[in-house]
Amino acid sequence: MMDDRSSKLILVPILAVLFVMIGYQYICPAGSNSCHFKTEEKFRGVSLLSTPYQDSDDFYRDQDLEDDSPPKLSSKFNFTERDLDRHVEFNIKGDDVIVFLHIQKTGGTTFGRHLVRNIRLEQPCDCKPGQKKCTCHRPGKEESWLFSRFSTGWSCGLHADWTELTNCVPVIMDKKEARRNKRNFYYITMLRDPVSRYLSEWKHVQRGATWKTALHMCDGRSPTQDELPTCYSGDDWSGVTLTEFMNCPSNLANNRQVRMLADLSLVGCYNLSSMNESQRNHILLSSAMSNLKNMAFYGLTEFQRKTQYLFERTFSLRFISAFTQINSTRAANVDLSETVRKRIEDLNYLDMQLYEYAKDLFLQRFQFTRQREHQEVRLKRREEKRWLREQRDQVRPWPPKHRGGGNRGGRVGGGFEKETESDFPATTEDYTSQVARW
Repeated sequence: MMDDRSSKLILVPILAVLFVMIGYQYICPAGSNSCHFKTEEKFRGVSLLSTPYQDSDDFYRDQDLEDDSPPKLSSKFNFTERDLDRHVEFNIKGDDVIVFLHIQKTGGTTFGRHLVRNIRLEQPCDCKPGQKKCTCHRPGKEESWLFSRFSTGWSCGLHADWTELTNCVPVIMDKKEARRNKRNFYYITMLRDPVSRYLSEWKHVQRGATWKTALHMCDGRSPTQDELPTCYSGDDWSGVTLTEFMNCPSNLANNRQVRMLADLSLVGCYNLSSMNESQRNHILLSSAMSNLKNMAFYGLTEFQRKTQYLFERTFSLRFISAFTQINSTRAANVDLSETVRKRIEDLNYLDMQLYEYAKDLFLQRFQFTRQREHQEVRLKRREEKRWLREQRDQVRPWPPKHRGGGNRGGRVGGGFEKETESDFPATTEDYTSQVARW
């Protein structure tokens, strides 16, 4: 027969093990996807203090992100941490508005549909069959949190640019909602490789697209016929050849991305006689780069999964299904000679420089965000281990035995376990992105 002391000696370790097992079941319940492990026991998820971004979809999505992510990227530009950190405190229940600047043939239609149909929201957008627009109201309010083609329509004109939107959106929102609260406008856009985008626009125009109802408003007026001559006579430019498309000097397809992202007021709008071409181009490119960098978010058509990842981390909004990378486009199927490709690059040399800048910044932001998220996961894992150790120590009724000493006071010959600074999470600074305030 065992005495009471022997029974307690056996019972206490059993209770300790049971306590840890119960705690683990609470942290990682059976059938859940909250804890993921890879080979070499690399921790994929966070159990006790999980991040707001990790869920079952992320595990598989992140595998794809790892596949096309170089281990370390060098940058040609001197970006600061403030440039790279784009997380914003988007308040969908307050007065914040996401404004989507839709540049033609950059995948904006697909991305625009993601915004109204694919975001996990407390009150999802109401998209009725047969209707072009969806109703995207804030929870419990008759107000829109999204200004885009598929939510508010072309309220500032067909494919309105940065110059038009920044002047028009605050006025339109006040009219629609009959209130003048101070709002935060978070501008977002999509960019695309200039050669692919140019060929895609040519194919689109060749099929009959014109966008001739676009307003091109700048400094309170649209351009005159002399300032912006049309490239064709008749209703459209159907059947245009690539050579004809390239030969029109006033074709807005040339350097379209720079023009649509720059502040055109700085160069006299569409009046080309206001300054020389070299000065005008320098101002346009500098303005487009600055506006793009200071936007809350932009994505690249060629990097759909990274675009989804960065949007979700920027706004703390989650998409229901993953983005799909489609490389088989009409532009990709055009067989170009080196001479023709060089001609297109020359016609879009401002866009070429902007895209190089945009791609560099985009990939640097992706790398920065991934590294910061991995650091947060490591810190939370360390905190979890510390918590489990504290819980285990609390159930011990006596100090642990010490090797090489009979001193029950316990510091001679082995001592108690000491905690180091590495057992505690380090603090991190939080930077918020610049937003336009009205």
